[in-house]
Amino acid sequence: MEQSQSSSFTLGQRVHSSTDPRRVGTVKYLGNVEGYSGTWVGVDWDNETDGKHDGSINGVRYFQARSPNSASFVRPHNLSPGISLLQALKLRYQSHSTKQDEDEMYVLSASNKRVSVQLLGKDKIEDKLSRFEELKSASISYLGVSSPGDPDEIRSAVPNLKDLDLTGNLISDWKDVGVICEQLPHLLALNLSNNLMTQNITGLPLLKGIHVLVLNNMGINWSQVENLEHSLPVIEELHLMGNNISTIEPTSSSTVQGFDSLRLLNLEDNCLAEWNEILKLSQLKSLEQLYLNKNKLTCIFYPDKSKIQELLSNHDSCEESYSPFQNLQCLLLGSNKISNLASIDSLNSFPKLIDIRLSDNPVADPARGGFPRFVLIARLAKVEMLNGSEVSARERKESEIRYVRLVMSKLLDNVEEIKRLHPRFVELKNCYGIEDERPSVGAAGPRKMASGLLSITLKYVGPSMGEKPPLTKKLPATTTVGKLKALCESFFKLKSLKLKLFLQEEGSPLPMLLDDEMASLMDIGIGNESTILVDEES
Repeated sequence: MEQSQSSSFTLGQRVHSSTDPRRVGTVKYLGNVEGYSGTWVGVDWDNETDGKHDGSINGVRYFQARSPNSASFVRPHNLSPGISLLQALKLRYQSHSTKQDEDEMYVLSASNKRVSVQLLGKDKIEDKLSRFEELKSASISYLGVSSPGDPDEIRSAVPNLKDLDLTGNLISDWKDVGVICEQLPHLLALNLSNNLMTQNITGLPLLKGIHVLVLNNMGINWSQVENLEHSLPVIEELHLMGNNISTIEPTSSSTVQGFDSLRLLNLEDNCLAEWNEILKLSQLKSLEQLYLNKNKLTCIFYPDKSKIQELLSNHDSCEESYSPFQNLQCLLLGSNKISNLASIDSLNSFPKLIDIRLSDNPVADPARGGFPRFVLIARLAKVEMLNGSEVSARERKESEIRYVRLVMSKLLDNVEEIKRLHPRFVELKNCYGIEDERPSVGAAGPRKMASGLLSITLKYVGPSMGEKPPLTKKLPATTTVGKLKALCESFFKLKSLKLKLFLQEEGSPLPMLLDDEMASLMDIGIGNESTILVDEES
């Protein structure tokens, strides 16, 4: 019996555990195992911790697994070769909840007794979902789908389907994907994430209706993406997260061609380390959103004339009409390794870029020697959304004024150094008419500050003294953090308490700790009408 069961599997076949469709793997061995009776199937599981060894047991190697603990030997009856697409749809949408399911739906009362929960409208919802001809969106993730089934049945069963999620199934052949798409004429969005596909993409028909394609965590490389391009004439969104992509390799020129309708490209959670690889995407003329979070990028730059000539060296595009990333509006760069301000300044050169994410990079993390939000806003002239938070007109003005004061407090006497390190300084200083605010000492003693005092709102948030109303005080810009702490003790009538101060900034999720007691308000870049939180040391 086991022999006949094992013969139903083939090497390279995708399977899942018969008791857990989320435990998915690839058949790597069929046959006997020394020291054990009967026939076994050697499986290399997708999850590296789902197995027990690397394909060898008792000193005998039967196959080589991807990792030390991703392989195991399984009896054939404990594996499933999967089901068809239509079977999965029926399983997900036409099976009704059992009495056992309903018995498990409860909440605990105050006396710890079970109170049954009844879903209002449950029968109506189940009835609507079970009418396949009305189904427009379907998720059949992790149900063990391995084949389309009868193509004609798909078309007649779900003729109006627009959105299909096939995440985590057993589909491995691109031809099957083609069959599914051809039989669903209204399909617009397809999610194939966590399906391990074959390298060969030949024979894939024209997927003329697909606008959104999600290929996350599939081990796909850029050469395969280029091969897919010919079958995706109207693709607008392409998601390629978690594929270990480290290089962009165009097939016919030095930059990626085609993808004329592509507006969003998601390359998050890959292994891209060189910005030169990203520049190969610079001729995607419709590209508006580029997601590069969680890569290994260390710097950014906008190509100069010589770099543009290099990029265009292998094709006939006219250099005069070529503007790199000409329609890019959103660039997500969170969780990379960017540490230099020159990379930040280069973002001003992108013609239409207004939405930028830089969080969890050294350059944007003051705790790692980076810069606070107001500095980034001041240096990014066109940004309207930073780290997912809108930059209001008021925040921009306050940030730019604070930034100018910060630069003036540190580099006022070195004009050339200012021009080199702070490209927007002169522009902003003239825009706001800011004069030197630092007191200088001459023969007749200290001179008066030109701009007067700063209006600062102080809010006490410490737990031990209860709620206190906020205070607004006029303070010299030269007041140090240490001096301000002493003043707060007097303002709020605090005794024997060690204080810590935080600057509350608009648009920042957390206030910034002011931990340098010798730094002045001007040094930190604190401007007029700023808010400082006064807390107690724990």
